[in-house]
Amino acid sequence: MKPVSDVIVVGGGPCGSFTALNLAKHGANVTVLEEHEEIGVPSHCAGHLSIEGLKRLGLFPLPSGIVENLFCGATFHSPSGKTFSVRFSSPVTCAVNRSFFDKHLALLAEKAGADYQLGSRVESLVIKDGFVKGVIVNRDGDIEEYVAKIIVDAEGISSRLLRQTGLSVLDRRWLVNGVEAEVENVRNVQSDNVEVFLGNDFAPGFYGWLIPKGDGEAKVGLGTRTGNPKELLQRLMSEHPTASKKLNKAIIKHMAFHPISLGGPIKDASSNGFLVIGDVASHVKSTTGGGIILGLTCSALAAEAALEALQKEDCSSTRLGSYDKSCRKALGFDAKIMFRMRKMLDALSDAQIEGVIDFCGRYGLDKVLLSVKDLDFQGRSILHILRNPRVLMALSYLFRVYLSANP
Repeated sequence: MKPVSDVIVVGGGPCGSFTALNLAKHGANVTVLEEHEEIGVPSHCAGHLSIEGLKRLGLFPLPSGIVENLFCGATFHSPSGKTFSVRFSSPVTCAVNRSFFDKHLALLAEKAGADYQLGSRVESLVIKDGFVKGVIVNRDGDIEEYVAKIIVDAEGISSRLLRQTGLSVLDRRWLVNGVEAEVENVRNVQSDNVEVFLGNDFAPGFYGWLIPKGDGEAKVGLGTRTGNPKELLQRLMSEHPTASKKLNKAIIKHMAFHPISLGGPIKDASSNGFLVIGDVASHVKSTTGGGIILGLTCSALAAEAALEALQKEDCSSTRLGSYDKSCRKALGFDAKIMFRMRKMLDALSDAQIEGVIDFCGRYGLDKVLLSVKDLDFQGRSILHILRNPRVLMALSYLFRVYLSANP
């Protein structure tokens, strides 16, 4: 007999589990299929999250042991070592242990009634008469068909299942290759301050980061459009004029690799009996590459659309299309602004990055940025601070720099 559910969620990462939680607590019969034998393993993300974003989702404070550190500010380092810092009076972001965070969300979903089946790799979708009706699952070589009214695709960036539906996949021209490392023996860091390292010799098309954990340990990583991310990370740690002073004696304990999508949300994330969430839908900030808060936001919207479809006994693309409308309303404006900012940042040479860092420090942009209330929906944050003459002057400067880089 084929296992039957109201909803099958493919993938037990944060977005898959948050969708399952929001479905199960409203009475839906939910099955989560996770290919790995343990939730949260392997981990390949820094887990640097905004506290306000977690609060908005009802997830903060988190249980003891999940939060590794709290941060009041950030310092941006130019290729030559110039700096620009922003510091708030209280913590605005936190670093979480991603494995523990993922397990926490899965436990919440299980307590609400979701059924988790680990070691269950979804090989393909079952599509009949234009509707996604189920999935083919491989469990230790045993192949089985699972049936559901709705399939939620939280498979991650690979997009294997999404391609089967004919929906547009994320734009791979906007992928950067990320590397994330856990290191020890870090020196000269401020424990409640995140550090960002810029420069095309070290992280072409993106940036490097240092996220302190305390006791000389930190999360260090970068993203790159070109080159070998492992080699670039080693260069950042040993040669960047400011990073090297903190990291040239550091010992790497663990390293993981993961592509990051910076192209903004895919055009359509729903079809007959099918919804798409998280990395596979490119629910990621084009500016920073952070995707957890945006992904969880859309996961809650996916659960809402699925519950309505189940109640109406209509899982067609017309009904489930309300999810796309909700996502566009929640993310659309901010996603467009962040994507334009990404294009502008990508166009800058190292010399121009030096000029931007110098400009920000000289004209006191740190004081203006203290009024930013939302680190996730950055388009709205820009609107909020646009009234400040310093911001208008900064945007004018950046626009001139951008035009000089793109004559």
